[in-house]
Amino acid sequence: MIPVKGYAAPKANIPLAPFKFDRREVGPHDIQIDIKYCGVCHSDIHQVRDEWGGSIFPMVPGHEIVGTITKVGSGVTKFKVGETAGIGCFVDSCRHCPACLAGLEQYCEVGMVATYNGRDKEGQPTYGGYSNQIIVDEKYTLHISDKLPLSGVAPLLCAGITTYSPLMQWKVGKGHKVAVLGLGGLGHMAVKLAASLGAEVTVLSTSASKKVDAEKLGAHHFVVTSDAEQVKAVNNTFDFIINTISAQHEYNFYLQMLKLDGTMILLGVPPEAPTVAAFNLIGKRRRLAGSLIGGIKETQEMLDYCAERGITSDVEVINIDYINEAYERMIKGDVRYRFVIDMASL
Repeated sequence: MIPVKGYAAPKANIPLAPFKFDRREVGPHDIQIDIKYCGVCHSDIHQVRDEWGGSIFPMVPGHEIVGTITKVGSGVTKFKVGETAGIGCFVDSCRHCPACLAGLEQYCEVGMVATYNGRDKEGQPTYGGYSNQIIVDEKYTLHISDKLPLSGVAPLLCAGITTYSPLMQWKVGKGHKVAVLGLGGLGHMAVKLAASLGAEVTVLSTSASKKVDAEKLGAHHFVVTSDAEQVKAVNNTFDFIINTISAQHEYNFYLQMLKLDGTMILLGVPPEAPTVAAFNLIGKRRRLAGSLIGGIKETQEMLDYCAERGITSDVEVINIDYINEAYERMIKGDVRYRFVIDMASL
């Protein structure tokens, strides 16, 4: 076994603290990565506080991981020692169901193995990127370009692919009017990516103070959702709404902003199931859909796309011992727009 240092939540609603644990030895098809940066996702908070249920403790969060390969197994063919690599939200899947065979491992019918707060095929808990090293099968490892700063690339492994995948699935591009609901870690990436694809982008936000940022990120329009006149002006307007909000909110309020055959795509997960009025869908043949991260092939495609166009997340780099304060700031929306942990601080 390989000794590893990290930070873990010992129980729900208990602050994260230093934690030592072991990872498996490098197998024939495994890669060992010295973690340089790990992004902080809002789902980390949900899971360390057991807000979705089923959390496994002690928990080492983190699924936006970039670092340097320090060792490869004898059967590894796609990666070499010294290269930069990334790990996203899952580290394994069944590999043989229709979803896996189609490159959609995130929808594995047996269940993907989450990078943290999951169980591997031996039934052991998985530990994530708030640590100095990780070992993953090469099939679930990603190539990272050295063209971009790694701290800004790390959140692409979740926030980037979570927003890129639905844009690809619904073929969003020039001529489409796209609204991004919420301008946080996911939302700011949705703005950047949708704008880069040629869509006309509007940010929907409760905070008027974010207008300047929205425009800098590439948004063409900004709507303060507490302003009745501004909301009225965009009713029956959008082809797509990318809904990134994970706090409780009213779906019906936003569904009315979709035009005929418009689609609201859910990326955030509110703690309680929202109510949807059937006539809000039936009356305009609107659709309410969801999307979950992306498969390995699509995630690599997204990373390559961002490298070619110089797209990264806007980040605030922190030391690991600041993580509990960072969580509190995230809940308040006090980050522009993703915290990333510098693992050298561990």
